[in-house]
Parts: sequence; C-alpha cells; structure tokens
Amino acid sequence: MSRPIQATIDLSALTQNLAMVRQYATKARIMAVIKADAYGHGLFPVVSALKDADGFALLELNAAIALRKAGYQQPILLLEGFFSIEELPEFQRYKLSAVIHHEEQVAMLSKSKHRLDIFLKINTGMNRLGLHPNQLARIIKYLIDNQCARSLTLMTHFASADIPAEKESVSRQFEIFRSITKDYHYPCSVANSAAIIRYPETQSDWIRPGIMLYGSSPFPDKTASNLQLKPVMTLSSKIIAIHDLQIGDKVGYHGLFEADRPMRIGIVACGYADGYPRHAPTNTPVLVNNQRSRLLGRVSMDMIAVDLTDIRDAGLSSAVILWGKGLPVDEVACHANTNSYELLCAVAPRVERQISH
Repeated sequence: MSRPIQATIDLSALTQNLAMVRQYATKARIMAVIKADAYGHGLFPVVSALKDADGFALLELNAAIALRKAGYQQPILLLEGFFSIEELPEFQRYKLSAVIHHEEQVAMLSKSKHRLDIFLKINTGMNRLGLHPNQLARIIKYLIDNQCARSLTLMTHFASADIPAEKESVSRQFEIFRSITKDYHYPCSVANSAAIIRYPETQSDWIRPGIMLYGSSPFPDKTASNLQLKPVMTLSSKIIAIHDLQIGDKVGYHGLFEADRPMRIGIVACGYADGYPRHAPTNTPVLVNNQRSRLLGRVSMDMIAVDLTDIRDAGLSSAVILWGKGLPVDEVACHANTNSYELLCAVAPRVERQISH
C-alpha cells in the first residue's frame, strides 16, 4: 500500500471561486493565473475546471504549448515573456502572448520578424520587472513602426495590495500607471487577487486572479470564508503510530517539545519532504477525526507528531487534515510564518493527487 498522505483537489471549488471572481469584477476579462503547475494543484485538472476563464497566465513555455495542443483556444500569456530569440517561432506558431519587460526583448522580437500579442509591463514602483515609465512612449513607437505587435496591452503589478496599511502605496502605483497610459487607448491589466477585491477601481480590461482561485485569502486580515472562497486543495494523511507520554518525555528531533502532563500523541505520515513546512512550530493546528488538535515538536522529513490527548476516538489510521476543508491553509501558513502560496506550491510530487468533482 502507498503512504496515506494525499492532496485532494476539489474542481467544483475552483469553478465556484471563478464565479466569485466574476462577481467581484463583472466587466473585466479574467486571465486566470496557473503558474507553478497551477499553484501546486495540477495544471490540466485545474484548467479543465477553469475552462470558462477568458485567458490563462503562466511562466512555462512547454506548459503553454501543451495547453494549445490540448485544444485550449483562449489567450495564453507568458508572464516573464521569452528568454531567447530561439523561442519566438514557438510563440508565433502557438499564438502565445508575451510580457515584454525590458528592451532586450524588444530587440529580439525585432530581429526575429515575428509578430506577437504583447503585454508591455511597466515598473510603477515594485522594482521587480517592467519598463521604466520614461521608456514607454519610445518602446510603443518602436513596436508599431517595426510591426512587431499584433496587439498591445499595458500592464503593471502591485507590490502591496494585500496589506491593509499600504493603501497609499497602491494609490501611488496606480496613479503612476494611469498618468503614463492616459494618452493611449490600449487594453490594460493591473489588478491581482488582492486588488480585485480591495481596490475595485483598479479593475480594467484584464484582471489576473491567482491565489483567490485556489480558495485562499490574499489578505492577512480576512479569511477565505469571509471572501466566500472555497478551499481547493485538502492535504490529508493518517495516524501511523501512537505513544503514551509521561511528564518530562520529549518528542522528535532535539526534543523541542516536552510533555508537562501525561499525554497521548500520534505520528502522522507527513513531513517536509511532502511539502509540509519544516519551520512550523508546536501548536500549528491540525484536524484529527475532524477535531482540532496541534503539531508537537519539530517537523521531520517524513513524519510529524500531533496531540491526541483530548481526542478520545483517535487511533491508528485516524484521518488527519493538514490543511483544506475545515482548516484554512492561511491559518497553517500564519503559524509557520509564511503564506499560503508557498505551502500550496511546495506540495511534493510524491504526494498523490486525488481529483474530486
């Protein structure tokens, strides 16, 4: 038998979350972000559930080509664009859209004589990817004069739309974007998940929802259920061993947890090699037989220990939910001092995915 750990992917939740995105943004077209193997959920199952999205955005050229070969006709956007001139025939052959964020890409496109659907990314303050605002007019003119673009869309990305106290930062970035694009009549794409919800004024022709599609909140101060989002991935396993502890007994590597009372603990088939965060501390929540419990001691490669003291019906093979239905991934991420993006994307290939419709 295989190890009992598995990630169950609820495709109906994906479809419901996409519908919720449309409620938040009734007029915009939806570019569903499916990078990193659809945030660890599995590219093709996720795309099948998001087939009504207006477009898809990802980073991997081979995955984009695979989507085209599978028959998906929506716009497919490569969020980091192309990396060499040799890739451009594939972009044109499969009608893939490319983000252009530096001048070298423009030069490659001009030399290749290919014409693409282009999203011009403008750096409005995040200082990660994007053209400097002073470059925009010259680059647009060059692309038009050299017939490099089948279409142009202007875009930027917010650095802090998820942080309640950063409204001024979002407003500043948005104002920079509006001021340098106001004289153009091209479609625009600005809002990510956080901005779609918290800053509806930033919704434009294309929105780019990512984490909200997967049923996680983009905010530290709002839960997914507050936002009417459904968890898509449930990471679950089972108890594979049980121990009774006396006062002073220690648990796991380096004995980081010490019992202060007689206790009963369970060992769960899940560790950091499965994608569970190694730095999750004691008291990180888990569910055992749908009852709330907690992690004890250090996470090891293949196992964790959980508290069964107050869960009388727990035994060998009892079900354990690490996150998902009944236990938001955001809550686990908060205890582990990270975010849900990292947890979802980190689930290892050795964890079997079960698809639920």
